[in-house]
Amino acid sequence: MNLKDKIDPTNLPKHLAIIMDGNGRWAKQKGFLRTLGHESGTKSVKSNIETCVKLGIEFLTLYAFSSENWNRPKLEVETLMKILIKSLKKELKTLQNNNIKLNAIGNLEKLPKSAQKELLDVIDKTKDNNRMTLTLALSYGSRDEIVNAVKNISDKVKNNIISIDSIDDSIINEHLYTQNLPEVDLLIRTSGEHRISNFLLWQIAYAELYLLIYYGQTLKNKIYMRLSLVIKKENVDLEKQVNKLNNFLVLHKSIKIALTLLIFGSFSQIKAQERIPFDQGKNIS
Repeated sequence: MNLKDKIDPTNLPKHLAIIMDGNGRWAKQKGFLRTLGHESGTKSVKSNIETCVKLGIEFLTLYAFSSENWNRPKLEVETLMKILIKSLKKELKTLQNNNIKLNAIGNLEKLPKSAQKELLDVIDKTKDNNRMTLTLALSYGSRDEIVNAVKNISDKVKNNIISIDSIDDSIINEHLYTQNLPEVDLLIRTSGEHRISNFLLWQIAYAELYLLIYYGQTLKNKIYMRLSLVIKKENVDLEKQVNKLNNFLVLHKSIKIALTLLIFGSFSQIKAQERIPFDQGKNIS
């Protein structure tokens, strides 16, 4: 029995959140522009969405654009917004065919008007779909979300709409962007970073965390996506096998780099040796 066959579909997370990190760094590592990394990342997103639908994940939340991302270079931000608009137009059919409802959280008013229009249009057209809810966190920051919730609750207390004594977890949940979503069961982050980056801080209180050492493009591999999901099972034997696969992929990548350097070094030495007679002759004359 292989790893894929060990996945228990009845024990998958109800709500999965993913921080698709490292697209720009992946592109830089490959010698490409950062913007090409973001373009490539959209393919991973589509693959992940389709995989989650087939597995039966009910809620999928993707950290698409953080409130801090507005501080990136203007050209990169503009490119990301264009990619967002393009993806919404292009993938509407995919959402409809898979019965996926689109949702969005964050300070959406900061998005360009064209992006807001396209986003709201797709949300409206998919509002009756019920197989899976796909939530895009756009211009999102968890601290801002919590601050806004506190302000709204305080205002209601001030106006005697609710009492201080009635404030509990449920009241706070009702004032968050995610008020219509269940708590996160599993959070996956790519790129090897070990931080939450201001994402769903309240909602992941009891979530399991799985930190991948690879960039977002790795999750295009549907089998690897499935392996990532089974960590929620708390199956130690299976987790060891997943980590073993992780280590194998790292080793494989390291060997490729080492061989490339070795071949390049040998080639450089040969070229240097070929030039020696010519250089010596030139010095003699």
